[in-house]
Parts: sequence; structure tokens; C-alpha cells
Amino acid sequence: MSIAANKLMFKENFDINLDFFKIKPPSLIGVDISSSSVKMVELSQTGNQLYRIERYAIEAMPADAMQDGGIADMEAVSECLRRGWKRMRTRQKNVALALPATDVITKRIVVPAGQREDDLAFQVENEASQYIPFPLDEVDLDFQVIKPVSDHPEEVEVLIAASRKEKVEDRVAAALMADLKAVVMDAEPYAAQAAFELMLRQLPEEGKDQVIALVDIGATTMKVNVLLNGESLYTRDQPFGGNQLTQEIHNQFNLSLEESETAKRSGNLPENYQADVLQPFCETLAIEVIRAIQFFYTSTQYTEVNYIVIAGGCAAIPGLDAVISSRAQVSTLVVNPFAAMEQASGISQRQLNLDAPALLIACGLALRSFDPS
Repeated sequence: MSIAANKLMFKENFDINLDFFKIKPPSLIGVDISSSSVKMVELSQTGNQLYRIERYAIEAMPADAMQDGGIADMEAVSECLRRGWKRMRTRQKNVALALPATDVITKRIVVPAGQREDDLAFQVENEASQYIPFPLDEVDLDFQVIKPVSDHPEEVEVLIAASRKEKVEDRVAAALMADLKAVVMDAEPYAAQAAFELMLRQLPEEGKDQVIALVDIGATTMKVNVLLNGESLYTRDQPFGGNQLTQEIHNQFNLSLEESETAKRSGNLPENYQADVLQPFCETLAIEVIRAIQFFYTSTQYTEVNYIVIAGGCAAIPGLDAVISSRAQVSTLVVNPFAAMEQASGISQRQLNLDAPALLIACGLALRSFDPS
């Protein structure tokens, strides 16, 4: 998301800038820590805001290392980070990390325009104390001026973002144990949106004035972010993901869960897998997407979604976009933030196309190396 830089309100003893909005100078690796894997992306810039993917890695996360978006086994997560970094074959050790949306509290407020930054920071802190259900000394807090208020040019809209310090510190510590240095802490929805905006040119009129549902289908959670002209209208997390497919493979073919996950990824399954397991899963997933969109309609004044864009590991399932499109009666695309990028010679185009939907957040975090202005 193209957001102008802003100064931190709070700094910690460890050496990291804990703001959710500020674009940082080169160079770093975008690191997405999810329940199923660690995804890493390193980009370079080729000029005129064109990018090149230099390298990436996806490293499977041990079972139960992450729980509810938080780190449950610090050693296992840090070891996964270390293995992923080694597979990257890079010298870069600066990383950008992100917190799940459930760990970030956001609130939009309206304040008088033209304030000095120190005065604005003081007012934001006072406002934040009314909305954040924790003492302010237990949170990391950042803010960003978004835009003038319509019909009230003397006022501006400000977005506040805050997270419990312990949530931030856990991810910083995991990176440190892997001999990596966390220099940016973002929020997953912002990172995903930043990467998604790279593919807007694939839509008619670059998606202008179109309501777009960005649906990230991970292992355990389906994350929905409905966007209009670069602004988020609605977000929702639903407890549905690729682990349901793994469980069905386990039930149908008498495999262990680990064997089921491996077979799912390799495609090494009996002939009836497609009809008896995969197709019913895709139909159920489509119903979950429709359910999320219906929640969007009932929670806002909007009554139409123009496009559904799917991301996450499940988005790579062949034909899933067609199933969702048919069920929802909405044009559906599979996200690929690297479609217009150059690729380093060591990257397989075919494999990258398969992996791209799962790399959306990591790509967005890697973009934090570059100032879009």
C-alpha cells in the first residue's frame, strides 16, 4: 500500500523500527511467518518502479510451532527461519516481518489539519488510549495521516495501528535466534495489499472504482480484505483453509497427516482424489468465499463485488478460480505479484507461477525496501 512515511511514536530497547507504515531504504528480505511455512522473498529494483525477483524460499513449518497466529515454539520457528535463509543463498540478513491482522488494532480518527508532528503525535496518543484495551506502555503504536476529510478541508483522517509489545518481540526474537535482523514490522493486510497493487494493471482501467475482494486462503485461515481504490472497506478472517484438504486426504486414503500433506503437495494420490476429495473441497471453499462476501454486504452499504482475487497456498489448486467464479458469479483471478517482474536466472518460471499466490505477503514485505515516491 502506497503510504507516505511517518515518524515513530515509540521506540524499544531492541534495534528495530516498529512502525506499520514507513517505507524503508534497501535492502531486506520479506519474511512471512505463517502456521504452515516460512516464505521469504528478495527483490531488487531495475528502475522506474520496475522490480526483479532475485530469490525466494518456502520452508515448511513444524506442526504446532505456530498457534492462532502467534509463536508457540520459538526454537522451531527460528530453526525454520534459519533453514529458509540458507536455501535463499543470500548474504542479506535484514528482514521485514509482519503481524497477523488479529494482533493489530486499527482505528481511524479525525483531527485538525496542519498540526506539527509532535502535537499530532500527542493527540493521537490521547485518542488511542480510548480505543486500545491495554495500557499504552504495553503496546507499540504508530499512526499515518491518510487524507483530508471530504467537505471539511480543515480536518484530516488519521489511521492508528497498535499491537501488544509481546507479539512484536516474539517475532523479533525468532529472527534474532536465526541470526537475522528485523528492521521493519508491518501488518499482514498492508503487506498483502502492497503486493496486490502490482497486478492492478491486469484489470480493466487498473481496477479503478471497482470493489475487489482479496481472499488469502492459508492453511488454517481464510483472510478477506475488500478494497476500493486502494482503501480497505472490510476485513474478515474465517477458520477455513488447506488443512481441511489435508484432513480429507488423511480420512479418505488412510495416510498420516504428514503423508497426506506431502501427497497433497506432490499430487501423488489415487485416481479418485480429484472427484472424491479435491472437487468437493473446492466447492466448500467457494461457499466459504461467498459467505464472507455476504458478511461484507450485510456489514456495509455495498451490494456488489466486481472481482475476487485469490491468494495463499490453496489458490494454486488448478481450477479453483473457475469454481469460485461459477459459484459466486463474480470474475475471479489468481494473484501473481511477480507477473510483470523480471526473474533471476536461477528461478524456474513454472515453479514461481505455482508458488506465487503463497508469496503475496512476503512479496509485499520485500517491497518495503523501496520508496515508491
